[in-house]
Amino acid sequence: MSNPSLLEIVSPYDRHLIKEIPLASRKDAETILRESYELFLDRSNRLPKYSRINILSRFRELLKQNAESIARQAAEEGGKPITDSRVEITRAINSVDIAMAELAQMGGTEIPMELTDAAKNHIAYTMIEPAGVVLAISAFNHPINLIIHQVIPAVAVGCPVIVKPAGSTPLSCLKIVELLYEAGLPEKWCRAIVCSNEIASELASDHRIAFVTFIGSAKVGWNIRRNLAPGVRCALEHGGAAPAIIEPDVEIDNILPGLVKAGYYHAGQVCVSLQRLFVHKDIMNEASEKITAMVKKLKVGDPLNEATEVGPLILPREADRIDQWIKEAVKEGARLLTGGEKISDTCYKPTLLLNPSAESKVFREEIFGPVVCLMEYNDRLEAIGLANSLKFSFQASIYTKSLEVALDSVKRLKAKSVMVNEHTAFRVDWMPFGGAEMSGLGIGGIGYSMRDMCSEKLMVIKSKVL
Repeated sequence: MSNPSLLEIVSPYDRHLIKEIPLASRKDAETILRESYELFLDRSNRLPKYSRINILSRFRELLKQNAESIARQAAEEGGKPITDSRVEITRAINSVDIAMAELAQMGGTEIPMELTDAAKNHIAYTMIEPAGVVLAISAFNHPINLIIHQVIPAVAVGCPVIVKPAGSTPLSCLKIVELLYEAGLPEKWCRAIVCSNEIASELASDHRIAFVTFIGSAKVGWNIRRNLAPGVRCALEHGGAAPAIIEPDVEIDNILPGLVKAGYYHAGQVCVSLQRLFVHKDIMNEASEKITAMVKKLKVGDPLNEATEVGPLILPREADRIDQWIKEAVKEGARLLTGGEKISDTCYKPTLLLNPSAESKVFREEIFGPVVCLMEYNDRLEAIGLANSLKFSFQASIYTKSLEVALDSVKRLKAKSVMVNEHTAFRVDWMPFGGAEMSGLGIGGIGYSMRDMCSEKLMVIKSKVL
């Protein structure tokens, strides 16, 4: 019988037990929050900017030294193939570089005075200050880089941060926090808490929290926002059902590798995974044949195997849900081009569906699995209308050689970011990243998060000598 005070970390691939770690209690959570809040209030203990830069610089080197072991640990506990986990740790290292560069540029501004008689003999400046205690609630699908994106901005700007990793992938987070301590960050400035979702929600609603950064399901995220204390700000990153539109003037062979990667990367467990691919009728036959052939060749299996391209889903129930949705779509008229079959409790064959109903779950809901819907269209505006018909608004793509068509599509597509001749899962860590409507609130990206975790204070000085 399992111990309720311990969390079992299980490999999503073969369900072997990796480790058991203690779960924090409400008392533990209160102690961490109280100490973090008191730390922020005590200005004598604030870390100067040069100290934070030095800590981040040492942390970056520790990430590099431990890159392979961190990548392998993330692949084992999260199921992302090792080749992709290595890319994730590389991005994490780059994100620390971005934070240090951003910190060197962050500052206040002069506010113009003497524009009226009342402002005569005054000067005014804004200064940047840390907002307060940051609570970071993270997700499983990028166990390295999500933690970096939520924690490092807080460390950089001088906010005490409490980080709650996903229950399925806490080991990567704990290692990152351990390396921050090794780099010289005093422990109270960054505390990892492995606890229940209920305790995390209680922390998020406490008035001592200044900023909440949440990555996860829309249901949980919007509930957290509803219960924030007055004055507490938040950034929410949820999911989507990303659309891409292919116009008939494109060279299919050049774009298909990126599209297949976007649809099946990390078994589709990415908030901007390509889910709905709209292809013009004039090139549908060619596109569907070539995409089907490429998807059939994808290697599914052990994420620690160098040849694996698609790993497992995080939990058996997710594989069961996806299988049910696909079967429903086929009954409703979709044509199964490939896949549609469980390989194991958590591994699912990469699946391609042709023309599912616009009312089916695979079209209307976030699949979060290795499934792409291939949709034929006659008119681009019709495809844009279908792409815009859902409650999500995150990233979308348009593929065309026509600048006029590209610009018109960018204006019409309901998305916070539109990629032209690039897939929906494209991201670099310094760009703004975030969704609207059900897909989230606010903007992520290292520099943007750093500014979110700060407040501006205005200083006005009156003097006769001015």
